[in-house]
Amino acid sequence: MNPVGQPLKQRPLSKGLIISGIIGIALFIMFQVFPSLLGGVPEGNTAVISKDVARSNAAAFAAEKLGYTVSDGEWNITYQSDSSFFGYMSREKLLEDYSKKKLDQRYPYDVYHAAFTPAGQNGTLLTVNLNMYTGQAVSFARGAAVPGGNSRSGAHSIAASEEETPLSLAQKEQLARPWLKEWGVNPAKLQIEPGSSGSSGLTYTDSSVTVGESRLQYQFTFDGGDVSSFKPGFTAPGWHTSYVDSQKSLATKMTLYGYGLPTIALGVLALIYSILKRSHTSFKRGLFLSTVHFLIMMATTYNMLPETSGDNVEARVTAIVMFVIYALYSLLMSSLLYFSLVGGDGLWRKEEGMNPWPRAKEPGYGQYVLDSIRAGYVWAFVLLGVQTLMFILLSLTLHNWSTTDASQSPYNMRYAWLLPVIAWLAGLSEEAIYRLFGIRMLKKIVRSTLIASLITTLIWAFGHTLYPIYPISSRPIELTVIGLLFSYIFLRYGFIAVMFSHVVFDSILMGVTLIFMKESVNVWAGIFAIVMPFLVAYIVYLFNRSKTPGDPEVVNPVI
Repeated sequence: MNPVGQPLKQRPLSKGLIISGIIGIALFIMFQVFPSLLGGVPEGNTAVISKDVARSNAAAFAAEKLGYTVSDGEWNITYQSDSSFFGYMSREKLLEDYSKKKLDQRYPYDVYHAAFTPAGQNGTLLTVNLNMYTGQAVSFARGAAVPGGNSRSGAHSIAASEEETPLSLAQKEQLARPWLKEWGVNPAKLQIEPGSSGSSGLTYTDSSVTVGESRLQYQFTFDGGDVSSFKPGFTAPGWHTSYVDSQKSLATKMTLYGYGLPTIALGVLALIYSILKRSHTSFKRGLFLSTVHFLIMMATTYNMLPETSGDNVEARVTAIVMFVIYALYSLLMSSLLYFSLVGGDGLWRKEEGMNPWPRAKEPGYGQYVLDSIRAGYVWAFVLLGVQTLMFILLSLTLHNWSTTDASQSPYNMRYAWLLPVIAWLAGLSEEAIYRLFGIRMLKKIVRSTLIASLITTLIWAFGHTLYPIYPISSRPIELTVIGLLFSYIFLRYGFIAVMFSHVVFDSILMGVTLIFMKESVNVWAGIFAIVMPFLVAYIVYLFNRSKTPGDPEVVNPVI
């Protein structure tokens, strides 16, 4: 970080730091990239089917097996995951065995959920779940009637009386038997779960096929004298589900009280200090970055809204309402970024006489940005290595594990290749709020740079507890270490370098995620995401390289 009024010069990268970066990226590739490339995909399949193929397969299954006529274009396709069961297998180290037994092909935990909702009617009346790799239907559910189609009839249905007399156990078995045979299952080898005779459902259990404590089940529900749903597969034990629910409750409280309220307080203080320190900064400075941040947030919001098809007015209205709510939230977050940039810049210049965020008009700015992106990449490699070591350490001590989260999956985005733009949101806003403004603001109270860095890091870390990583305490521990390193980078190299290091760090993680999807457009988008921070910095350098500094001085660190 440069003193105010001195020529710009970024700190040189030491040989030890560069070697640490090489070791860090090697650890990341060895322990995070390779295991994901070598596992997790059913044998014989290399790529996920497209949503268009899923629509065609869902329509074909509905016509051939259920007797409905639904065109390809009328299906909404989303990615769904049995997060509970996957988490149980992850926790008990059962995933490899599940794959070796090829259970993930017939009973996948990740599926494409094809849903048909007729216009003007509430609720989805027909759904088909499909294996994401083979495209085969693995379960279905249907309502009483779908326009343009008829319910399954003939030998596999039983006429219901006018009073809708409950089906007997024998009748339910009669209805279920054809579906079991369709799946290649011998009903004689299955056991009926207790309680099935007095309910609207029927559950068979195959005790010969188990995954840990979970036994293979075939679950049926009935309506109108016919099978209304059929779902074969496994479920997580009750004790595991209860544990996850308690952890989610704790994570919600930590997010609200440890992150949400303190961040709002920082936003109010940022507004106040933007006004108080206005003579040492400029209200024009943060406008461009805040505007870019808002536009990226809006693009990301649109990208994550659920797709709608056909004339489903209700779904479209819901999507519009969600978009408006997210637009207001985006405006709030971009305003928080703006005042953090202005207030943080003014605080450092006034209180410390330091220049944490150089202006483009300052001599040497172009070369400073180019040197900052070099530091950003090297430090990102170091951080990836530290994260990898933290994962290993936490797995050995807290025995942490993770599960899937369909709500954050690129498979549920309109354009998966846009995923890496989120990295720029985090790099801009989080470094401005918790490092540029937060550290100097809290230092006024606690009189210690280290303690101020720790407090802002903890606030930032608590904001990531809703990720599906358990126990919940493992995430704040990991991010406290990462956050303190971000604080060190900021104090030693300035805001531009730490912003780039954060963007590169996230871009690599998200770029690798796209590459794992294996679709050509996503692979190239992932590669582009990883090199994009350098391209942005180089463009800035080209536009500012004519501004040369005077005699640069070696600057002392703030810490």
